[in-house]
Amino acid sequence: MENDYYKKLPQGGVASPQGWNASGVACGIKESGRDLGLLYTELPGTAGGVFTSNLFASPTVKLSRERIANRVHAQVVNSGNANACMGEQGYKDVREMAFLAAEHLRVPEESVLVASTGVIGQALPMENVKAGMARAAGELSPEGGIDAANAILTTDTAAKQVAMQVEEEGGSYLVGGMAKGAGMICPNMATMLAFLTTDVQIDRELLQPALQHAADQTFNLITVDGDNSTNDMVIVMANGASGIKINREGPAYQRFCSVLQEACRELSYRIVDDGEGVTKVIALRVKGAPDRGTARTVARAILNSVLVKTAFYGEDANWGRIFMALGNAGVDFNPEKVDLFIGAVQVAAQGRGLSFSEEEAAAVLRCREVPVTLDLNMGQEELLAWGTDLSHDYVSINGSYRS
Repeated sequence: MENDYYKKLPQGGVASPQGWNASGVACGIKESGRDLGLLYTELPGTAGGVFTSNLFASPTVKLSRERIANRVHAQVVNSGNANACMGEQGYKDVREMAFLAAEHLRVPEESVLVASTGVIGQALPMENVKAGMARAAGELSPEGGIDAANAILTTDTAAKQVAMQVEEEGGSYLVGGMAKGAGMICPNMATMLAFLTTDVQIDRELLQPALQHAADQTFNLITVDGDNSTNDMVIVMANGASGIKINREGPAYQRFCSVLQEACRELSYRIVDDGEGVTKVIALRVKGAPDRGTARTVARAILNSVLVKTAFYGEDANWGRIFMALGNAGVDFNPEKVDLFIGAVQVAAQGRGLSFSEEEAAAVLRCREVPVTLDLNMGQEELLAWGTDLSHDYVSINGSYRS
């Protein structure tokens, strides 16, 4: 989606906005590949963040939550190790990671945020991290976004990046981003790992609600397997290097919010599309809900149903499984008012099955993205959520995740 004041750039990522540098190195946290990423701005900026609600949250989540209101210079992120469920050692290691980055960058330690992703319950190899941090700081550049994006991957098959250019009176600014995620995906007030940067000047009091709203509309409406990770977070950082200031008054703030949401939407879709073992992306539109909470609960119940997911994997128009999941969602609705479509093919009306063309439905189900519309006919609320099928490969990937 584009309009007259912004466009998605064909290339670019988290280091595209002015004043941002990034790097990604291999330091042996994983058996192979880049596994330590660094984002840096010389100009200290404001930040906003949303974080996992999992009670086993990693110390990286807790440290970043503590520091999110500070003036921020840097974000450190490693893959291959979640640094979760490690007791006091985990807290010691995350603070040392922040200290090492601050020392190399010559910035205050409290201006460094940290994130981790990977295996739970294993100690970080801190000697490797020390060596890697020195290299990551030395390799920072405006072209390093792709290396950072690759350094945060685990079971992902491809880096996930986005860059948006926005035109305002007096010049332009950029919003860049990167994300990782393929499994353990069912965000609740946050998501896998996603990092966004911009070169506008904006107060935290405006930046935080903009991110919260964007996450609620995008990352919080996707699911791969129904699991809310211990390490989920979305961070946005703004350094003001473009010279463009965003105030609450006037249309510029609403435009910024729209662009931030579109960047999040792009990244969240790429996460679902790259889900572990995914062969189908289910684009579920819930219509006619009385409120957003009901619509979101319904979408989650359907998209997280194992029976629904396996039916889509088998390209089976078994619409009864969708109604089954809807009936178990825990929301109040009238079953005799519900309509259901697979693509343009209506398979049920007023809670009852219809005679429909199996051939037409099968043609829809063979597509990579399968649109499904569920109309509760209870109100005006509508949302689009994305989920996936469940394949043999998903079981294989997660059955041997540590090996």
